[in-house]
Amino acid sequence: MPAELLLGCGPAIEAVRRAVARVGPTDATVLIHGETGTGKELVARAVHASSRRRGGAFVATNCGAFVPGLAAGELFGHAAGAFTGALKPRRGKFEAAHGGTLFLDEVGELPPDLQPLLLRVLQERVVEPVGGDPVQVNVRVVAATNRDLAADVASGRFRADLFYRLNVFPVRVPPLRERAGDVPELAGHFLREFAAAHDRPARELSGAALRLLAAHDWPGNVRELRNVIERAVILSTGPDVAVPQEWLGGSTVATGRTWAAQEKARILDALRAAGGRVYGPGGAAQRLGLRPTTLYGKMRKHGLSKDAASWQ
Repeated sequence: MPAELLLGCGPAIEAVRRAVARVGPTDATVLIHGETGTGKELVARAVHASSRRRGGAFVATNCGAFVPGLAAGELFGHAAGAFTGALKPRRGKFEAAHGGTLFLDEVGELPPDLQPLLLRVLQERVVEPVGGDPVQVNVRVVAATNRDLAADVASGRFRADLFYRLNVFPVRVPPLRERAGDVPELAGHFLREFAAAHDRPARELSGAALRLLAAHDWPGNVRELRNVIERAVILSTGPDVAVPQEWLGGSTVATGRTWAAQEKARILDALRAAGGRVYGPGGAAQRLGLRPTTLYGKMRKHGLSKDAASWQ
């Protein structure tokens, strides 16, 4: 399962993990919905990795990027000579995913002429390449959208029968502003990833940077956080990694809790998620992107001892 999905100790991301654990081993069609940048493809990959099809291919395609007139060939393939320039046969995405999982990203952007064709494949498990003969396929479909498909059905933009076929098991991926307590853990993960990728020394975020990240509302979600951390790793020259306020556009979340209360809550969440372990893989220190000695210092500051009774 992708690392970013496993990170986080709050209830919002835990609900996603539970949903993946339930639906992954089945062959049900899954519809993932969430804002841009929340990690919908990561969730789709986690569903595939949790399934009996994990040994098969995971094929991803973006329904919003189809070239008009060529979309059917992209999804279903085409025979040689099916149209000008089709010099040899080509497998479509469904055939490429045979035995595995096909991820249809931005499914809400699927052109109207393709919607009944996709519905037929979901119903009959048969694709018909352009200019070719029908081919049986054994594919699990996982789709994702950032649109309100129910509203699109009501307006006539999206077929109701296709929506019901796709929406067998819906999974909502929360925006990052709803899981603000996970920001330090995600940031720590990205710090390590980009320090290794760009041959930079291992460092921690400065206290000021952590406060800025905690207060930001992340309209671009995890993708925005990832980009900010990569830039910070590349440009920071001091002992700690800094994040200038101007990078975040001044957008912050109003909150009644103080920074100290937020920090204590994150530490408590991490300790509970790690079963009280501070050291090692999956320990509270790793989850928070901190050195164990640093975490112990913060625990003392907030009156949290190693004794579970102080943080349960």
